[in-house]
Amino acid sequence: MADNTFTLGPLTPRDHAFYGLVWAGTTLTARVDQALTRRHDLPLSWFEVMLWLRSQPEPVAPSELGARTLLSRSQVSRVTDSLQARGFVERIPSPTDARSIRVALTDAGRRAFEEADATRREALAEVFDDRLDDADIAALEAVWAKLKARPQG
Repeated sequence: MADNTFTLGPLTPRDHAFYGLVWAGTTLTARVDQALTRRHDLPLSWFEVMLWLRSQPEPVAPSELGARTLLSRSQVSRVTDSLQARGFVERIPSPTDARSIRVALTDAGRRAFEEADATRREALAEVFDDRLDDADIAALEAVWAKLKARPQG
């Protein structure tokens, strides 16, 4: 009988930690993407753009969305087109540059985001929220802060 055990072999603690982050990110992202697409016909990339727009006090330039979401200029444009077609975002002329536009969530977009965010929370409850206590969350926050910090020098 064949051994179906599949491992990465011996790893250093740092390698194990890195691949653990990759696994967690990939697994949780796929779970949320599936839930959002199934329930709201809203891919995770659209949700992410809406997340950033929701938290901005003013409309933002598409280039800012690209920098925050790590989407390319063409991806931001396609996502914005799709969200606009659904009535979730609007393009507004820039007050300082007539050649530029800014993007903002519409009221319908805010409502759609809130519904989708509830789905995201529901999708993650069993595999994330229910498994991690406050100390775990604080430890993750500390790790993310270190990883996001710009190197000195």
